[in-house]
Amino acid sequence: MAIDLARILANVAPTVEGMLLLDTVRFAAPGGPPVFNPDTGQYEASEGAVLYEGLGAVQPGSASGVASIPVVGQPWTNETTSNYKAYTPLTAPIAARDTIVTVVAVHEGGDATLVGRQWRANDPSQGGTLGVIRVTSLDQIQQGSGEA
Repeated sequence: MAIDLARILANVAPTVEGMLLLDTVRFAAPGGPPVFNPDTGQYEASEGAVLYEGLGAVQPGSASGVASIPVVGQPWTNETTSNYKAYTPLTAPIAARDTIVTVVAVHEGGDATLVGRQWRANDPSQGGTLGVIRVTSLDQIQQGSGEA
């Protein structure tokens, strides 16, 4: 008896999506320089064309901690990289490197402080022949410094 793995994955995908993809995320092409938002008092990465807006999730990645990026002429680092992952349905487009990911809305009971936060795609979205959701590696865009 042969196992029809494609059919099994096709049946599993809606279940996984229904359990994980509870929030609304936006993937947009990078725009121009950061823009100051007077409502939040922070600089936000400016977005270009919206590539995807729909169900998704943003979660911390599996690696713990953050990596520091040295700044020339300063005895300490003022910028870090962070390990996050975005999850979207397989029907969402593959995000290119530097795509801006923004949490637009969270589910009831979700972390409302994520709304408006932005991340930059480190690499194109991961893909595989046995996937049930699309995974994109992210680095959080630092807020408040005017640097994106």
